Amino acid sequence: MISLLSPTHWKDYELIDCGDFEKLERFGNLILSRPEPQAVWKKTLSEQDWKKRTHIRFKGRSATSGEWIKSAAQIPDRWNVSYTNDEVTINLRLGLTSFKHVGVFPEQAVNWDYISSSVKKFKTPNPKVLNLFAYTGAASLIAKAAGADTTHVDSIKQVVNWANENQELSNLKDVRWVVEDALKFVKRELKRGKKYNGIILDPPAFGHGPNGEKWKLEDHIQEMMQEVVQLLDEKEHFLILNTYSLGFSSVIVENLVKTSFPQVENLETGELFLQATSGIKLPLGVFGKFNKFQS
Repeated sequence: MISLLSPTHWKDYELIDCGDFEKLERFGNLILSRPEPQAVWKKTLSEQDWKKRTHIRFKGRSATSGEWIKSAAQIPDRWNVSYTNDEVTINLRLGLTSFKHVGVFPEQAVNWDYISSSVKKFKTPNPKVLNLFAYTGAASLIAKAAGADTTHVDSIKQVVNWANENQELSNLKDVRWVVEDALKFVKRELKRGKKYNGIILDPPAFGHGPNGEKWKLEDHIQEMMQEVVQLLDEKEHFLILNTYSLGFSSVIVENLVKTSFPQVENLETGELFLQATSGIKLPLGVFGKFNKFQS
């Protein structure tokens, strides 16, 4: 069975509406309108309603950059939100970047819940969690807050610095920060004989390492999966693979996992989406995840 999963209890986030290649979202007290390539249908709410609600709108200049237009000068460029589930609470600093992003991908809250509950179930003392392509660190902080010894890997130094800000905001410490190409890091850890109880993979469709290494999802994901599963602790573990690519389906993810890790247990695959309060669903990537716990 293919699962359809959406965050259900994030009070600081709301997808209000989406359509006509845009989405209207509330982060804390601010409502943003920004591009969304998946939203190929018509908006449910009227254009007048969108304009009336929007505090900040992103106006694209090219496929990859643009500018934010505020409805009032006093609206900040940076603000904080928090996320709480049954196990942990984290705080995140959001900001207006030139790439239409604000520092968090809200649909990932589904995976955050899986991470914290898995870490709490481990019998292993001080379980180790590795977060690859880790961005601004929400998943890393969830793992840390749940009690894991956490390593955070991303190729962009400014993004890792942002993750460190989020660690301080969340009153956490001692996440291991690594600025490196993810695949290179995995191969080095294998040579060192390292093992992890949890591994989180949220690779982009395209990316670059700090030394110009090229990442293309369909070209490199098989090699990454073949390598990364060798880092899993045999007795108890979890792994999450999340992909945001228009060409990927949950069946592709299922095949990747099963061919890379034939002994997989408790595999779940499906699609992440955000439920808009206007009634529409916004698909935002496919996932595969599995776990194994000591009895």
